[in-house]
Amino acid sequence: MSPASTILIVDDQPINVQLLKRKLERENLRVVAAYSGIEALDVVRKEKPDLILLDVMMPDMDGIEVCQRLQASEDTRSIPVIFVTARTSKEGKIEGLNVGAVDYITKPIDLDETLARVQTQLRFVQVNREMLDLQRRLVDARRASTIGAVTQGIAHNLNNLLGVVMGHLDLIKAYYDKPEQVKKNAHHVEEAVGRIVSIIKQLSLLLVKTNPPLAKGNLQTLIEGSIQRFRIENSLDAPVKIDNPLGDFTFDTNYEIFEEVVSKVLINAYESYGTEHTGPRPISIHTEVVEKPGHRRFLQLRIDDQGKGIDAEIRDRVFEPFISSKHTVGVGMGLTIARHSLRNLDGEVTLTDREGGGASATLLHPLEKTRKSGDA
Repeated sequence: MSPASTILIVDDQPINVQLLKRKLERENLRVVAAYSGIEALDVVRKEKPDLILLDVMMPDMDGIEVCQRLQASEDTRSIPVIFVTARTSKEGKIEGLNVGAVDYITKPIDLDETLARVQTQLRFVQVNREMLDLQRRLVDARRASTIGAVTQGIAHNLNNLLGVVMGHLDLIKAYYDKPEQVKKNAHHVEEAVGRIVSIIKQLSLLLVKTNPPLAKGNLQTLIEGSIQRFRIENSLDAPVKIDNPLGDFTFDTNYEIFEEVVSKVLINAYESYGTEHTGPRPISIHTEVVEKPGHRRFLQLRIDDQGKGIDAEIRDRVFEPFISSKHTVGVGMGLTIARHSLRNLDGEVTLTDREGGGASATLLHPLEKTRKSGDA
């Protein structure tokens, strides 16, 4: 074990503290001591130990209460606690484990066994720290990768759009004396400028803060508002079928993010039929509450279309910025924004081929708040 590992021994009997202290220090472990529950909490705040050996039976504040207080604090709940007690009953051990202890040692103490249990828990602590460090690195790498992709995409798209603008301005100059040509080229300039403005607007959506404010929302109202937004923003009157057995289900969400995500996925579903498609474009929304690993409950919205399905050329990159099956500059950020925004609510967006043709987008919105160790 690393010499930096610090063990806190809590026992109201000094002889027990000294025996354990001597054994652990021989293994290059740093040991601090406390002789009461109240003193232990004070030492934990000052020392931030890597592990605590905690006697259960102590006057004033016993080990059970100390462990409960440690678990109640965000700063200390991750510190592993090994209970040390003379109680050997199954009920006593279960009580200790239920309040957050990771292990149990019974008196009289076997020093070699105690050392082995301490070393095992310290290995777990080290592995956990390495995993958290790896997670932070992965988050940083993903953020850097996204920034790089967005930057490259912006440069490519803006350069193309500016080229379109300059080209049509040159045509306006060349045909200044032909009103119809001027009008036609001016219209193309206006379209290109509109796409530039759209890119800038979408980029601002990627900067949404990690912990957006939440408010109680009505599911049916939110779905209808999202559909209305999809229609207004895209100047469409496309029908969307709502299959919402949850009805007026209420949950905590961010109205702006919810509507933005659903409207982005809806326009993706609409455009999946292709520009040459002239018939109806069926789109449907289905709702249910699902439980995922860790007993976490999510609101699930599945948005189905009967379009062309996922283009094989971009299947693995559909959520990357500026990836699109359309051969037009200035598009391809809708799904990027949808996933980024929903992940800020600790949710997720996935896209899969639909049996029978088309695609299904699955939106998972958490129904319980979670603690975050970093930005996603």
